[in-house]
Amino acid sequence: MPESNLNFALDTLLSDVQHEHYRRLVKGLAQALSAKPYADLTITDIVREAGVSRRTFYEHFEGRSDCLLALYAAASRQALQALREAIAPGRPWREQVENGLRAYLGHLGGNPTLLRTLLIEIWTLGDAGLSVRREVNREIAAFIQQAVRGAGAELPYPLALAVVGAIHELILERIEPGAGAPLEALLPHVTELVSRVAQAGDCTGREPAMNPSATGSGLPAGPT
Repeated sequence: MPESNLNFALDTLLSDVQHEHYRRLVKGLAQALSAKPYADLTITDIVREAGVSRRTFYEHFEGRSDCLLALYAAASRQALQALREAIAPGRPWREQVENGLRAYLGHLGGNPTLLRTLLIEIWTLGDAGLSVRREVNREIAAFIQQAVRGAGAELPYPLALAVVGAIHELILERIEPGAGAPLEALLPHVTELVSRVAQAGDCTGREPAMNPSATGSGLPAGPT
């Protein structure tokens, strides 16, 4: 994603934040992460991108980890918003899942900084990072449950959450060096994954009503 587009997206997400320096620091971290991994990042890198002083940084954050958590929260809202906006109530449940996941994968694939922050860098923050990551996973799991419920079935929460974990693991494998194919190439596989789990795990004993126009392509054995 070009830097100007990233700035625009973060400006929109942080529009409810009153202090300009806070917004600039979060954006500065996002820009700095596009140049080097979080482990190598210094506060000097962040304030240079933000155009503020180190003193200003410490007026808003205790350290790098607090700033990364703020960026993660903003980036997560952005990805989840893309997923929600793709939903068309009243459509077949599989179509809703496919549209939502297409928007989610497309959003992540179009913003490498966001992808790295959501799926890799957040693990460096220990319990605090794990806590906010779990909240995002729970929201996506709830979306899958809601879509399946619309077909008159009921997918237990643990299975929905397991699907979310599998999707993110496939994404991580896809972004490894040399993987090549875009994230959107995962769409038929992750949609089929949701479909199979929904059919096998429906605790009502009924199969979800499938969209006749949708055909599964099976699950991948490995990177393609």
